[in-house]
Amino acid sequence: MLIEFRIKNFRSLRDEQVLSLVASKDKTLQDTHTQVTGINAAPTLLRSAVVYGANASGKSNLIKALQYMRGVVTESATAIQPGQTFAVQPFRLDTDSARQPSEFEITFLLDGVRYQYGFSMTAQRIISEHLLVYKAFKPQRWFERHFDVEAGKDVYDFGPGLKGPKNLWEGATRANSLFLSMAVQLNSEALRPVFDWFVNRLVMFNEQNQLNPQISIQMLKQPDGRKEICNFLSSADISIADIDVETRKVPGQAVHFDLVAGKTEVRAEEMEEHKLRFHHVTEHGKAVFELIDESNGTRNLLFLAGPVLDILSKGLTLVIDELDTSLHTLLVRELVKLFHRSEFNAAGAQLIFTTHDTSLLDAQDLFRRDQVWFVEKDSNQTSTLVGLSEFSPRKNEALERCYLMGRYGGVPFFSHALGLKH
Repeated sequence: MLIEFRIKNFRSLRDEQVLSLVASKDKTLQDTHTQVTGINAAPTLLRSAVVYGANASGKSNLIKALQYMRGVVTESATAIQPGQTFAVQPFRLDTDSARQPSEFEITFLLDGVRYQYGFSMTAQRIISEHLLVYKAFKPQRWFERHFDVEAGKDVYDFGPGLKGPKNLWEGATRANSLFLSMAVQLNSEALRPVFDWFVNRLVMFNEQNQLNPQISIQMLKQPDGRKEICNFLSSADISIADIDVETRKVPGQAVHFDLVAGKTEVRAEEMEEHKLRFHHVTEHGKAVFELIDESNGTRNLLFLAGPVLDILSKGLTLVIDELDTSLHTLLVRELVKLFHRSEFNAAGAQLIFTTHDTSLLDAQDLFRRDQVWFVEKDSNQTSTLVGLSEFSPRKNEALERCYLMGRYGGVPFFSHALGLKH
């Protein structure tokens, strides 16, 4: 489970911002909205969190920062070539920040062990990197790396908790690759759980990583998977009794890359085409519809169903940017509730999403106060992340109304730009 994410000097997030999933001491909805961890530092974690903000406020940059960190971890040892620069984007609207490294740090819980991993980087190289492991109350510093400017090289400090050929991994780590990634590439079993958490346990959907319908389609081709998806849609009050999948081979083209020869070849190949049929049943009759006949909301929820069911069963962390652009507000509410219901979420899965849908704030028992966050951009174009709890709202406060009035920040104002009066 995700405990905390820290980011500094990335796009509009100039100053350090912290998104925490550690639950407060508030007992409200504790049994459904939080997960007991068994560790003293974070005894309960939140099962969901929502981030609000005006257009261009920086809330999507928070998601992109997490996605960028994930990308550097997964690709720096393999996809990034020696001497190649990173496409990292520090805050560029003041000279000092533009020259400083971007900093990323994440803390997560995996199999009862707390990991705290982070690094800082410029476009040219990794500046620092560290990993703390909490197998007991006190942390074990497995490794720390920093770039010594005067010596012109990386300096490493290894702790006794990290086992394996550390000197070999150090020697193989380039200036523009992470030690974590290179060590795992060279078969470090000790570090693999950290690497695998980014690869397999952090699932992200945004404009750069679109939802893949194939996951749901493959589930629909299996009897158990089809039943799970139909039950999922029924829980969202969509009257689909069954879904058939007809698969056939059709002519197509595939692009093949020959890395040795440096050539690209387009070949004619057979490809699979899937046709979906939806069986609707009501008390007055029944009918079969094709995918094109279903609403956008139903289609989006269907293609989200496969990944969500997998995430719930495995206890993964799902991060979605602007969830409300693809789903009706009532469907968003039902999706959030799935993460709060123990019969669906026994493994401790988490949902983190950004949205403009303010009606969720006043939805009955949908969120605790510590699950709501706001992003606001100031006159210097820097974004700040603030939790609703910091405003100490009253127990029955009309959150949607107060947010739209600007009490919590994160809302757009046009009057000055347009020369209007309030």
